[in-house]
Amino acid sequence: MDQTTHFLEENYGNTLFPIFLKLHQLHVLLVGGGNVGLEKLEAILRSSPLAKVTVVAEEIRRTEILDLATHHPNVEVVVRLFRDQDLESKDLVICATDNRPLHEHIKRLAASRHLLTNVADTPDFCDFYLCSVVKKGDLKIGISTNGKSPTLAKRMREYLTDALPETDEIQNLLDNLKAVRDKLGGDFEYKVKKLNEITATWLEETEEKKPKQSNEN
Repeated sequence: MDQTTHFLEENYGNTLFPIFLKLHQLHVLLVGGGNVGLEKLEAILRSSPLAKVTVVAEEIRRTEILDLATHHPNVEVVVRLFRDQDLESKDLVICATDNRPLHEHIKRLAASRHLLTNVADTPDFCDFYLCSVVKKGDLKIGISTNGKSPTLAKRMREYLTDALPETDEIQNLLDNLKAVRDKLGGDFEYKVKKLNEITATWLEETEEKKPKQSNEN
């Protein structure tokens, strides 16, 4: 960890900027065909089934990668060693091999081309992290521990998945809110106020529906 990162974490906590990417409009290069490569590919396709991904690996050690490519036409698998030209026309790079010198080479080359890079299990090489995701209909929540504990992020995902209402209920709310927003007159401030009132009522009703926990031992 460099001094700047240490200073930021000491004074501001998690300073990562959360964004949601339209991966069907971008092109991801994934280097690696083993367990970690499979994990990264599954994470991408779970959130973005139409993501455009090129997987490059000297050997595909997990056949599930080939199965995913079969069912996702935007995923291409290239079985060979990484080549520098693989970075051409790419928007994001994910390194998922057990070859640190290769990761260092790719990171340097990607940086020279202003490509954002994620290197598995090497936070210092990462420009971004893949977060744990809670998804219920159009509601999507990303969870980050600043790269420190994927295990905790996974547990938080499980907790929120159980705590939030069912997918159908949330989706109905989102659809209704959009319809209300489209019909509302007034300026932006007025619309925000009215939508805040509606969602506050929904949250209160949701809390009332939850089973009461007993205080008995």
